[in-house]
Amino acid sequence: MAKRAPPADRGVNPRQSVCPYCGVGCSLAYEGEGSTTGREGPINEAGQLCPKGAAAGEMVTDVDRLIRPLVRESGYLVTASWSEAFDRIEQAIGDIVEAEGPDAMAWLASASGTNEENYLLQKLARATGTNNVDNCARLCHASTVTALEERFGTGAMTNTLDDLEAAETLLIVGANPADQHPVAFRHYVQPALREGATLVHIDPRANATTEAADHHLPVRPGQDIPLLNAMAAVIDRAGEADERFMAERTTDLERYRAQLGAIDVEASADRAGVEPAALRAAAMAYGGADRAAALTGMGLSQHHHGTDNVRALVNLALLTGNVGRPGTGINPLRGQNNVQGAGDVGALPATLPGGQPVTDAAAREAVGSVWGFAPPATPGRTQLELTARFGDEVRGAYVFGENPLVTEPDSQTVREAFDSLELLVVQDLFLTETAEHADVVLPGSAWAEKAGTVTNTDRRVMRMRASTTPPRGARRDFTILTELARRLVGKSCMFETPRDAFEELTAVSPRYRHMSYDEIGTGYQRWPAPSDGETDTQVLHAHRYAGGDRQAPFVPVERQPEMATLDPEELVLTTGRTLEQFNSGTLTRRSALLTQLGSDQHLQIHPTDAEARDIADGQSVTVSSDQGSIRLRAERTRAIREGAVFCTFHRAETVVNRLIDGRLDPDAQIPAYKHTPVTVSPAE
Repeated sequence: MAKRAPPADRGVNPRQSVCPYCGVGCSLAYEGEGSTTGREGPINEAGQLCPKGAAAGEMVTDVDRLIRPLVRESGYLVTASWSEAFDRIEQAIGDIVEAEGPDAMAWLASASGTNEENYLLQKLARATGTNNVDNCARLCHASTVTALEERFGTGAMTNTLDDLEAAETLLIVGANPADQHPVAFRHYVQPALREGATLVHIDPRANATTEAADHHLPVRPGQDIPLLNAMAAVIDRAGEADERFMAERTTDLERYRAQLGAIDVEASADRAGVEPAALRAAAMAYGGADRAAALTGMGLSQHHHGTDNVRALVNLALLTGNVGRPGTGINPLRGQNNVQGAGDVGALPATLPGGQPVTDAAAREAVGSVWGFAPPATPGRTQLELTARFGDEVRGAYVFGENPLVTEPDSQTVREAFDSLELLVVQDLFLTETAEHADVVLPGSAWAEKAGTVTNTDRRVMRMRASTTPPRGARRDFTILTELARRLVGKSCMFETPRDAFEELTAVSPRYRHMSYDEIGTGYQRWPAPSDGETDTQVLHAHRYAGGDRQAPFVPVERQPEMATLDPEELVLTTGRTLEQFNSGTLTRRSALLTQLGSDQHLQIHPTDAEARDIADGQSVTVSSDQGSIRLRAERTRAIREGAVFCTFHRAETVVNRLIDGRLDPDAQIPAYKHTPVTVSPAE
């Protein structure tokens, strides 16, 4: 598209809002002319921001921002009026539903949208008759949620960020919060370390978090299970298991101990690629502490066996009694502004708002009594299951604020799948790689133009406030979704304001019941909110697990063999983010500030592996898998362990996810971004 003048700020009134990037939830305000300042808030008490937060205002006035709807004519996207765009959507969705049924539509919600926007979208999907609604949590923490829900009854952080200061040991597994959640790391992790807490870091790559660690276990990608099982065996044999806790709060201990008794610690350490002595020391640092908190990221969850990885971590916490007390727990670090909230409000195929199963007749009846219609009883398909059926059982898709052509695995196949749809509607701020394939594109709104709430990584619900209006021609996301609902299903899904949507959410969600839009104010309310409104629930599962049970089962998991048969020439590709970049890069790779700070994309390779392949530092290399090939610049570094390579995934020019295969975790339907066999060679 041709460049255009940046949209002018209209009546800017700086108001405290929430950073649109990671799940920490720092407070900030838009000052106009692309400028953002930090505000004192619930998380960043002194108003500090990371580089991404400091650059968040740039997207508001970016010259490439969409300001008018686009429709496809003769193969090209051309500008259209809002009425024409909505007419096309209404007609096409109506035709698809009439001919193929409501399950022929896919509705993809957004972790970058507010709770109210996602609530409205999932309600709209269900009002049309389908549970085919999902969000990008499917691509990051679905396995974590699945494992925690089956054991504890809820898939959220068991403790809070504030609570970390009470920990004697912090076990960070598959995450790099120093770069990916820098304000939380600075305000919550580092103070605990200064007070004497021990940090154990499990990650195949040494990074900014590793610099603060007392123990670093550079696990071989795909071998987290033998590592965690061996740590548990060391703890149990040393007499550091919490016998009283296990007797009172767990079941199936004998079966789990039988597994631990058969573990060869040295052999497991060898499979995991770590020194046995280092494994034992890390295990004792965790098991020997009175209070140990685990923080987990996508390095643990994004595997073909991601749910089993998290099950092994939960076993470790139960073995040591590190559940239900301050300074303990399993604490997933959410990667986007509202990943937690998007799931909370029901933008998932198997759950209604508040995590209530769609198969629960009582839940459907209770929700239906508020909605005025009964939601479907059959679980819908997940995002990856839907994509695999595009052009076949699924004929149309509505994509809100996400870029699956970059973020989903096996990108070339995904591209072909999207092109096979009869209707693709994309609602977004920019003409993303996904929007370029759409039949209708609706220009959305930036964070500084939104009102509503978001829910951060430790269950805090916080208010976003609009400081400015969308540029002339564009509309707010909530307004767009409301008009779409009016046309497709009528008044049952219409709200005047985000406040109205939030109030209905509190009526149907047990998690958000007793919350007040006004009382959140410039602070927060954390779920589950108590009825007295005086305190919040910082530590879950203190006396009973969220599912109502007094005891949680041990679930023994075995080493997964799929990565044990690598070809001698293959390395294991693992992917991640940098401090300056975010997700698919739709927002951050266009930022002048973040580009200045450094966001080049390289393939990190250990010098020994590079030498064996005659690869020089900075040399152009070809990285290939069964799915395809890309070119990158090699960075020889000992930060990455031997046998593995690392790359970010934020650049559209080199879509790293095209190398990732389409196999999914059988329990959570999550892709395996963290262990793809690849060959690396000098580019011709």
